[in-house]
Amino acid sequence: MGNICRSPAAEAIMNKRISDNNLSDVIEVDSAGTIDYHSGEGADSRMKKIAAKKDYNIDTIARQFNPQNDFKRFDYIVTMDDENYDDILSLDVNNIYSDKIFRMVDFCTTHKAKEIPDPYYSGSSGFEHVIELLEDATNGLLNKVLDDIKQPDQKEN
Repeated sequence: MGNICRSPAAEAIMNKRISDNNLSDVIEVDSAGTIDYHSGEGADSRMKKIAAKKDYNIDTIARQFNPQNDFKRFDYIVTMDDENYDDILSLDVNNIYSDKIFRMVDFCTTHKAKEIPDPYYSGSSGFEHVIELLEDATNGLLNKVLDDIKQPDQKEN
């Protein structure tokens, strides 16, 4: 929601996957929240600390999703939970971009989860669990992106 915990972690993990696969010139990642409460702030220090233990660098500044720009700019809009999914869908008032909107857990390959839980009010174990889920989901998401790149005629931008 506020773009200080889950989304920045997902961005950092995905960026590391992209860098490790020499795809930085092909794939761009950015994170945003559905509310502007934390806009302009850095990521939650607890998430940054847990992520750093696994060699992920979270250096993003929170921003709010901009429907006028972000729907057109990005091929995939990936949300962390049902509330954010519904909020993003509601911003697509003409139902033009719904095929771009996904739940992060849609890409999990080993974990079974209905949502990426918000760790904000949990202890270290909550943040660690979110990192584990995001590691799984970003692997699946990267595979989806690479499959779509290989078959561009089947994907609209």
